[in-house]
Amino acid sequence: MTVPIRIDFVSDIVCPWCAIGLRALEEAMQRVGDAVAVELHFQPFELNPDMPAAGENIDAHLMRKYGINAVEVARNREQIRQRGEALGFEFRIRPDGRIYNTFDAHRLLHWAGVEGKQHALKLALLRCYFSDGGNPADHATLIAVVEAVGLDAQRARQILDSDTYTAEVRERQRFYASHGISAVPSVIFNERQLIQGGQPVAAFEQALRQLAADALQSGGVVDPA
Repeated sequence: MTVPIRIDFVSDIVCPWCAIGLRALEEAMQRVGDAVAVELHFQPFELNPDMPAAGENIDAHLMRKYGINAVEVARNREQIRQRGEALGFEFRIRPDGRIYNTFDAHRLLHWAGVEGKQHALKLALLRCYFSDGGNPADHATLIAVVEAVGLDAQRARQILDSDTYTAEVRERQRFYASHGISAVPSVIFNERQLIQGGQPVAAFEQALRQLAADALQSGGVVDPA
């Protein structure tokens, strides 16, 4: 019996631990196999909603925001690189790189959800920023990524040139903030169980297997809605 499970993955595309958490979740889903049927939804979270259009030097930003020094930033970067490598995700974060606002990327992700390509676009945006050094605030970059995953570039351009999906993204952001989500990744199973941070594969696998077991024990399935 296959158990349906809804997962809301609240995250930002300039969050390295979100990339790690997503890869770990994907690996856990593969390990569990047909025991569950996951309905995965990516929900918006802006790490830096007030970031100017030109962005900010990544090292300067991290030192200012978290009160750490350059040695600690470098140590954290290497830890992230190693975690990503173990999961098949390549981080090429440079000290002279920049961090950007991501609101327009979240609008495109909302649209991609309507089109059934949200997961593909999420992965492509993460790789664009972390692996390729792309600017997720730049419209030309966003359109190129959209096109690469098979979405309509002209429609993407129309969305970016307007306020389409602005209200929807803001509403989702307010919803999760009102429910206490202040850090990402926040991974919510069946709108009830929360796992936060770039957890190892085993943590997500355990959650999936436990939900499946609970559903089977109750003689039914967990309602993901």
